[in-house]
Amino acid sequence: MAEQTVKEMKVKLAALLKREALKRGRFVLSSGKVSDYYLDGRVITLTPEGAHLVASIILDYVKDNHIDAVGGPTLGADPIVGAVAALAHLNDIPLRTFIVRKAVKEHGTQRQIEGPTLDPGLNVLLVDDVATTGKAILEAKEALEKIGIKPGHALVIVDRQEGASENLAASGLKLEAIFQIKELLAP
Repeated sequence: MAEQTVKEMKVKLAALLKREALKRGRFVLSSGKVSDYYLDGRVITLTPEGAHLVASIILDYVKDNHIDAVGGPTLGADPIVGAVAALAHLNDIPLRTFIVRKAVKEHGTQRQIEGPTLDPGLNVLLVDDVATTGKAILEAKEALEKIGIKPGHALVIVDRQEGASENLAASGLKLEAIFQIKELLAP
């Protein structure tokens, strides 16, 4: 199979998102906001094609930005992180991956951050499927900071452009997005 460029992958991913993940109607978002559309990123990231496209695009970002570890808030980041880990291994890219729970688990190791040990000083990328206000990414950032990790980057599949970029910037994180929602809502 021929190598695809990032641009070609983004075209395929946009078509997949529009066809499968973008829903119209009345929806209450995790931020509490009401919207006339909903983008269910997991519909895409839990498919072989979508997982491959998203992971490939993220790995391109990882290489360009010298990232050491990729992770994010459960549940949106879970399939993304798994796909990135598998693809990184297949391409001999040394990368640590992790998932941030909403709260410290009360049993077993009682960890909030699952995965290999993360050391202070790592260049960490937080990922998620969709960002509205950025609340989940900010909570993941706070959990990492409690163990001495200072994330430097955040990347989402889609930025709904409803405050996430500004909220993350105020906390020291620049939000990158594969797509701005306006790109997917356009006919």
